[in-house]
Parts: sequence; C-alpha cells; structure tokens
Amino acid sequence: MWPCGSSRQPCQYNVSIRSDIITASRRDIDQDFPALVLAAGASSRFGRPKALLNLSGQVGCSLTLLDNAIGQGKLLSCDVRVVCGAWYPLIRFRCRLQPSRWVHVADWHQGMAASLVAGIRGLGPQVKGVFVLVADQPLLNREALRAFGDTARGFPELPAAANYGRRPGVPAYLPRWLWPEVLALEGDRGAGRLLEEVSATRFDIPGVHDDIDTPEDWKRVREVLSRTGLQARQFRG
Repeated sequence: MWPCGSSRQPCQYNVSIRSDIITASRRDIDQDFPALVLAAGASSRFGRPKALLNLSGQVGCSLTLLDNAIGQGKLLSCDVRVVCGAWYPLIRFRCRLQPSRWVHVADWHQGMAASLVAGIRGLGPQVKGVFVLVADQPLLNREALRAFGDTARGFPELPAAANYGRRPGVPAYLPRWLWPEVLALEGDRGAGRLLEEVSATRFDIPGVHDDIDTPEDWKRVREVLSRTGLQARQFRG
C-alpha cells in the first residue's frame, strides 16, 4: 500500500458519486492538510494525455504518470484530490491508484489558475493549508518530498515551495490565509509569483526540473527511469 503522510498508514476507500465531484470516505483521513494534484490540462505540447503515460516499463502493467502523482500526494496527505478537466473521465478509468476525490474543472481551458481555484474552493472549513503538486514530475525524490510535507505541517502558517533556483514552484504548500490571493489568480498563472512575493520557505527537492511537457522530455525521463531502476522504488508498497 502507499504511505499516507508521516503516519504511513494505508488509506481505505468507499467510493460514491455526487455531482461533478467523485468522493470517497475513508479512515484516518488527513482533513487539515489535503493535497491537490493538478491534472486538468490538454497536454497540447505532448500531443496525447501524458497523465496516462506508462511508467512501469512492463507490457500489460499500466502504472501511469498520474498513478505516480497520486502516490506522491499520499506522501503528503491521505486526502489526495485530483483536479481534472480535458481528459476526464478517461484518466479516471485508466488510473489504478484512486484519489479521495476527482474534482472536475469545467473551465480547465482557462489555465492553471482555474484548476487551483476549483481545488481550493472544494476544501472544508477545517483545512489549515493545502499541498499542490502537478502530475508530470515523476522523478521527485520521495524522502525529500516526505520531509517537505512533515515540515509544512509542523509550521502550518508558513508558505513553502520547491526551490527552482531563481523562483519557488511546485510542489508547494499554501496556508489558508494565502487562499484569497490564490483565488484571485487568472489565466495560466500558477501560484509561483505569489509564493515569491510572500517569501515562501524553499526546499530542495531533487527531480523538480524533470517535468514532462514534450515527447523529448518523456524520452529523457524514461532513460533515467531505465538507468536508475526508479520504477521499483516509486511503486513499492
């Protein structure tokens, strides 16, 4: 099973469907610090839904890029929600590792801001802050990601983000007091500039630069996966 936050306890699901949000009640839910996986884009530069790329490297075994991202989210929280749009419901039915919720964004074509807004608006009043990941960073170091989550939960009022050198970026942690400014974002602008403006604490998380936007990126990442044997480590229970 996938580890869930710092407790590393398995999540248990009972699935139900309501309107445009597919919910799942489960035990030991981390209600204070959920994680959003942003996967609503059309993958226009890639040419097909990159969320469904097979990371397992084995014929007949379809552990997808999105499966991996959900697993990354579960290192941060048991409450992992996938914000989806362009390729929904296809990505839901092809996904082996189900999140706690699928949040469909009708206006996904308006950019990343629309996904952030939809994800945050679906969070309850008890939530102290939210983690944000994207679906196309399969090489994130698991131990660094887990340490990032542990530290953010320990200081829930402090914004935090991965260190990209000159700027902060995803994975990121957005405390609740910052949400009004996040909800005001528009277009394809994520929260990176906002995190920079509030001097978010930056964490070195190996793998943040290895995102997949094009077939060339995918070829490079697959070579790394093949060379390092990362598949086994990423999907190990």
